[in-house]
Amino acid sequence: MTVAAVVVVHEEGPELARCLASLEPQVDELVVIRNLVDNDLPLGFAANANRGIARTTAPLVVVANPDTEAAPDAVAQLASFASDHPRCGIAGPALLNPDGSLQRSRRHFPTVSGTIVRRTPLRRVASAEGHFYADEPTEPVEADWMLGAFLALRREMLDELGGFDEGFRLYGEDIDLAYRAARAGWERWYVPAARVTHAHAAVTDRRILTRHTLWHWRGIARFVRKHPERLRAL
Repeated sequence: MTVAAVVVVHEEGPELARCLASLEPQVDELVVIRNLVDNDLPLGFAANANRGIARTTAPLVVVANPDTEAAPDAVAQLASFASDHPRCGIAGPALLNPDGSLQRSRRHFPTVSGTIVRRTPLRRVASAEGHFYADEPTEPVEADWMLGAFLALRREMLDELGGFDEGFRLYGEDIDLAYRAARAGWERWYVPAARVTHAHAAVTDRRILTRHTLWHWRGIARFVRKHPERLRAL
């Protein structure tokens, strides 16, 4: 199975070179979308990712943040798994912090109570552990959704679903894509043998009120408008 990679860059920094150096030997096509260079007006992540995907032809597309660095066999691990599982629409790797510790990238679809705790000052006094899966598997397992920093996406699924929803600016597009995939019968798999280092800024986890917080709440509001049945998930 041939693989393409799309890297969306909003603010270019030195990490981009490491990201591209890790991807280039592993993929058949590599597209970089520089938001402030390639567009007349800045676009959100989803819109840029869709434009990058449209410039590729491979049946599997890795969409990666520039602050990721893939292990030498990471893409091959994801591609091999996707090839063996034809209903796997999304495959995600184990994400590692720069110190080698594991990031908790495998997550449950959002609930009302969990979202309120995670995105308000309540998180200082209440646990949002229900947002994450409790176990850390060593073999591939299905997941509701996975953090969109580095995902392998099947083109057939993207074509069926219409790609990312460009109404999301920066947050929530990965959850929405996974949710729509699930409703359409596509599987989402966590493949821990694939390892990717992610220098995750986690701005909305460290600070209560920033412009990123506003974008995040806008993403949550859009997700609820599209999928109001999630309001029943307390």
